Amino acid sequence: GECHYNTRRDSSLISGTSDLYFVLSLSLYPVSLYASSPSYFRGFTLIALKEGREGVTPDDYAGTFKLIDESDTQFMTNCPPAVTESIPRRRTRIQVFWTAPPSGSGCVTLKASVVQRRIIFFQDEGSLTKRLCEKVAMTEKPMQECCACGTAKYRVTFYGNWSEKVHPKDYPRRANHWSALIGASHSRSYMLWEYGGFASEGVKQVAEYGSPVKMEEEIRQKGDDVMTVIKTKAQWPAWQPLNVRSSPSAEFSVDRAHHLMSFLTMLGPSPDWNVGLSGEDLCTRDCGWVQRLVKDLVPWDAGTDSGVTYESPNKPSNPQERIRPLTSLDHPQSPFYDPSGGPITPLARVVVERIARKGEQCNTVPDTIDDIVADIAQEEKEEDNTPETCIYSNWSPWSACSSSTCDKGRRMRQRMLKAQLDPSMPCLHTQDFEPCMGPGCSEEEASTCMMSEWISWSPCSASCGMGMRSRERYVKQFPEDGSSCTLPTEETEKCVVNEDCSPSSCVVTEWAEWEPCSVSCGVGMRKRERMMKMEASDGSPCRAQLVEAEKCMMPECNEVVCMLSPWSDWGECSVSCGVGMRSRQRMLKTPVEPSLCSDELEQVEKCMLPECPTDCMLSEWSEWSECNKSCGKGHMIRSRMVKLEPQFGGMPCPETVQRKKCKIRKCMRGSRTSDKKKRQEASDRRRAKPSRESVAEESSGPELFSIYLLQV
Repeated sequence: GECHYNTRRDSSLISGTSDLYFVLSLSLYPVSLYASSPSYFRGFTLIALKEGREGVTPDDYAGTFKLIDESDTQFMTNCPPAVTESIPRRRTRIQVFWTAPPSGSGCVTLKASVVQRRIIFFQDEGSLTKRLCEKVAMTEKPMQECCACGTAKYRVTFYGNWSEKVHPKDYPRRANHWSALIGASHSRSYMLWEYGGFASEGVKQVAEYGSPVKMEEEIRQKGDDVMTVIKTKAQWPAWQPLNVRSSPSAEFSVDRAHHLMSFLTMLGPSPDWNVGLSGEDLCTRDCGWVQRLVKDLVPWDAGTDSGVTYESPNKPSNPQERIRPLTSLDHPQSPFYDPSGGPITPLARVVVERIARKGEQCNTVPDTIDDIVADIAQEEKEEDNTPETCIYSNWSPWSACSSSTCDKGRRMRQRMLKAQLDPSMPCLHTQDFEPCMGPGCSEEEASTCMMSEWISWSPCSASCGMGMRSRERYVKQFPEDGSSCTLPTEETEKCVVNEDCSPSSCVVTEWAEWEPCSVSCGVGMRKRERMMKMEASDGSPCRAQLVEAEKCMMPECNEVVCMLSPWSDWGECSVSCGVGMRSRQRMLKTPVEPSLCSDELEQVEKCMLPECPTDCMLSEWSEWSECNKSCGKGHMIRSRMVKLEPQFGGMPCPETVQRKKCKIRKCMRGSRTSDKKKRQEASDRRRAKPSRESVAEESSGPELFSIYLLQV
């Protein structure tokens, strides 16, 4: 058969037939010896030699083998570096682990000899020999310096997908959980954990016991190398629908010196298995900050315990092994084992979203419109057709829209009548309404770019005189088409706390929020207060105003007032898997017709459950083949192709080949002379049996056996 060398990377297989490479930071590889059907082998020998060596001295051998099944394989008594069979028997496949040699060892040749009956096959070239050469791991590529300016604030949300439905094999129904998530935003000189490295004591305690205490202590001891410690609570049980329990999240900040983000969380119970991110760079090459990052997470082994199942007894790894990703070929008893070597279904997904930025930004190519600092044009003066005899106050700011979705609602603004110079001329226009939609929506197109409410204003930058203050909001939902949100995420304005900065003036705080209006309808009063922080330095009395009052106007008393109940809890998702919808309602508390109230009484939003199982899909059966015999009894076959492999626990593929008997016609017997000739030929064949057997063995020669190598 043809020789293959498989390197697993990003859940795909890469095969080659020329010089192949092993990666030092991921140095443990499953090596398999296959016999192409219908062949088999009874015995074998497997060795790994340094290039150009013959195996005469112990130094000729490269790397070390590790047995997986000692009932099937063993080390040779007279040649310890070689692996051979434990018991001679018919087999079609064996598998062992091979650990790559240290850096600088040069190329390596894997060689196998195969015993089939009394014939030994050995090849110096072809499918029973494979040459491998060292290659530097992609993860060892030095990270680039960050050139972004200012700081960025992110929210990380962890969506666990480890459930009995998605990962049914040996799923631990008792005490399944995710441990508390622990991580940090940090500099390049500190790594919490990484593939190919050794777990620290903090990582070990998370991986084996689910305890983040030691890990947090290690992080905080790094001082200037850490900007933010990232923590979320543990999740018991491991999975619940989003309408029952929200996904855990945490916020953290990054800057030019601390632009990497790492975290880990243990899946329990397990020997030392975790998921997480290591050194994820949030700084872009364009000197900006990553806007959104989504990663599917597969489990990895911390190298501190050698258990192979969820509830294996404690078996410390001695010596400690390197951190490595788990694979579907690690051990037949592993819950993730798959003889075909397919990728492990992700156990979780993590979403990292940028929610705010502060300070001057310097990205050379903006990633969104709100990265561009634009001048805000002065608002045009609105036309006002009210009579000159009516003196009004300025319009109040627009209220929030009555709709929080992209359905149409209304918003309102008000002004007060200060004076009516002509009693015969009515002054009616004290309220103004206009149509609106929820945040992130526009009249032209109902966008799915949903924004949060504005966070409260920051303190004024100056305690005396003119300063600046800002407020922020973040993107709650991005457009499904992948486009960017063009709405601003930050606002700034001027502010004045203490106008008089002389020694004879006291220092006061900023104004508190306005108290509610004193009436529920018509004209009332409202007030706000501030406090004195520091007396005047020269002892003068504080002349600053500490209480401020103004009139407030509520809806006219003869208008319909719509009193609403609080929102109900969100209902169940409309689907049992995948993406669906859920809703919540509220009720009118006042006895009025619903049509008279513009406030919405129901809200709908998307909900996400684990991926739906996808069943295997097959093509139609082919036509039956012709009978394989021209006379007498034979058989015919037909086949069909796999169009879609099963996913997420879907129905497996049934048989793809069928055969049935066929009979064309009865075979005619020859003459007596012909029969005598056939008996003579049969006698000659029996006398020549040894050579014939040798020919038969040779016809199923070494090209039917292959070495396969998988990178773990």
